Amino acid sequence: MLICKNALFVFLFGLQILNGESFQIPSRRGFQRSPSFEYNTLYESYSSALFSAGHGQRGQNHFRNKRLSSDDHIVVESDERINVVLENEVQPQLDYHSDGYAHTAHHNYPKVILQADKLGRSAHARLMGKHQQDQHRISEFMSKVIPGSKPPLVSSTTEWKRLERHAEEIESTHLRDLLKDPVRCESMFAEYDGVYFDYSRQRATLKTMDLLFDLAEKQELESRIRGMFNGEKINFTEDRAVLHTALRASKDEIGTIFVDGIDVVQEVHDVLDQIKSFTEAFRSGEIKGYTGKRMRNIVSVGIGGSYLGPEFLHEVLKTETNGVTTSLGYNLRFLANVDPVDVERTCADLDPEETLIIIVSKTFTTAETMLNARTMRQWLWDFMGDDIDVVKKHVVACSSISALENVKDFGIDTEKYFFRFWDWVGGRYSVCGAAGAVPISLLYGYDLFEDFLEGARSMDKHFLNAPMNENIPIIMGLLGVWNSSFMGYNSRALIPYAQALLRLPAHIQQLDMESNGKRITRHGLEIDYPVGEVNFGEPGTNSQHSFFQLIHQGQTIPVDFLGFVQSQHDLLMDGEKLSSHDELIANFFAQPDALANGKTADEVRAEGCKEELVLHKVFDGNRPSSSLLFPKLSAYVTGQILSLYEHRTAVQGFIWDLNSFDQWGVELGKELALDIKEKLVKARKEQGTLHIEADNPATSRILNYYLKNSKDAAKNGGTCNPVTSITRKTHMEHFPPEIHDLGGTIGRLL
Repeated sequence: MLICKNALFVFLFGLQILNGESFQIPSRRGFQRSPSFEYNTLYESYSSALFSAGHGQRGQNHFRNKRLSSDDHIVVESDERINVVLENEVQPQLDYHSDGYAHTAHHNYPKVILQADKLGRSAHARLMGKHQQDQHRISEFMSKVIPGSKPPLVSSTTEWKRLERHAEEIESTHLRDLLKDPVRCESMFAEYDGVYFDYSRQRATLKTMDLLFDLAEKQELESRIRGMFNGEKINFTEDRAVLHTALRASKDEIGTIFVDGIDVVQEVHDVLDQIKSFTEAFRSGEIKGYTGKRMRNIVSVGIGGSYLGPEFLHEVLKTETNGVTTSLGYNLRFLANVDPVDVERTCADLDPEETLIIIVSKTFTTAETMLNARTMRQWLWDFMGDDIDVVKKHVVACSSISALENVKDFGIDTEKYFFRFWDWVGGRYSVCGAAGAVPISLLYGYDLFEDFLEGARSMDKHFLNAPMNENIPIIMGLLGVWNSSFMGYNSRALIPYAQALLRLPAHIQQLDMESNGKRITRHGLEIDYPVGEVNFGEPGTNSQHSFFQLIHQGQTIPVDFLGFVQSQHDLLMDGEKLSSHDELIANFFAQPDALANGKTADEVRAEGCKEELVLHKVFDGNRPSSSLLFPKLSAYVTGQILSLYEHRTAVQGFIWDLNSFDQWGVELGKELALDIKEKLVKARKEQGTLHIEADNPATSRILNYYLKNSKDAAKNGGTCNPVTSITRKTHMEHFPPEIHDLGGTIGRLL
């Protein structure tokens, strides 16, 4: 029996060393063994394991010089050495400090540290005398050699436990004191390609960052990043690669990334070349509408990432130096919500004869998008007749190749006006593909969109190649994990001090919350640690007069402040000492310090405040934030910002062991909505007389209340929806309109 145990141990330990893993056997204090288990036999097993792992006689001899007692520890560190710590103790005197190392309480105990050869990669294993942690590590290793077993949660690792203990230390610190440390402040910033990132106002120290980097190494962060860039199918629930970075890859990278045998970068540039040719023909007037008019209006129909990303970019370019001039004479609008009011707001003053419709849907089956697409098609037919050529000349599609038949069935010319994207790009990551390229290039020209891609490409290279302690997206992601999982902050705010970024928070909200709002790890285990923050934000200084009261004196919410050295358009009024941009940016610099330092009761009293008001005016401070300063909000810088936040999201998902690239959480509501729609259709056919029985009394009650109070508006000869009719041939015949063309039950769209 003893021989079998030792043989198994040697086999497993040898495999683990070869895999660059770390392993620890605790002393008798933390591990129950039978009396027949001899420590010196265990000792020989270690040395034999070294020999079998390829380290030869020299590695084995390091162990044979010493014998172990029942209170000795072996610590295997797979990066640089094997440490054997011999503790000839009369009584256990090890104190386990918050840094994860063991320290003797009395210096008279003899200690010998033997160092063996270099053994592998950089994951560290340090002395931890807790049986539960060792059991987790053994389980993780065993999962690699025993089919069907699963690695443990990241929260059970030594690196995670160290951070938990370290968080208790940080609770006793205050940012007003940490900010007085010049060494710390000089170390907690990073720069790259004009981007200046200051994270010295995070509730973190240099030790915090070292521990976070240890956790990143444990989670093989850099390897996972490379896997994503190389096209590995890390979205395993859908068996897909994750290659939004390939959407902005340069032509020099053609032939370097393949998915299922297809050259991804070549495919991307084929589509970009097609978009460039199409948008140049549109803007030159070569492409005309059904009635021969030149088209000047663009309506992009899509929802989620098909809408939020392109709209955020559009809002930036509206006032971008080049965008102001290149967009003259054109008009871009987005139709996302299935609410008919959104249709009304989008179309009311547009001339259909001068309007191009872009339908953005990967599958061409998204319920909201396709209803709006059919509505817009009918809008075109109402004005120009039910000719299929109206659709062929006024509607284009951005969709996946698998949806080609659906696109054809809709009436779109798939030879000229079909712009494909791929299953390896999720909607929330698709702004750099056709979903963003087509509408943005139509309005602003392809060259400006290409500048945007170049900015994103620059940050991609930084993310892929920079060391972790200089890597801005990695540092941001690790701090996100720190704040959420260890400091207990479940929200964060994004405050851009640029009005042109007014739609950035909404885009990042979807990007981050849809990616990391999960409850199961990639290994199929239910998490027991906080993941996924509630993201929100507004531009400064508007946000300061909205929700900053709560941020300063209510809940602690980490904040990202985005500022710019130069404004897109600055103003200096006569008699003013500062420009408008200086006035704006003064708040960008002041708010982080106000959140960090706060104001004490003594400081309030020193201002002459009445005693009964002192507590109301105290700011406790110690509220974390980061500051990002960019040169100027251009298309290039906007690409950098997008890439930065995409990669921050990926980093957090990798550390948390999530699949950040699926979104099953949005499906259940859709399924239930289909069932309710069927009930509504049946009820409408019965002209509102049918009583609906839903899955529960509460839903039944509110549904029937809705039917009762909406039946008059919905009736139209017994059909479930009133018919659409043509009311005029051109939008100018009723301009200005006496009534709203899309309003009420008399409108042609109802």
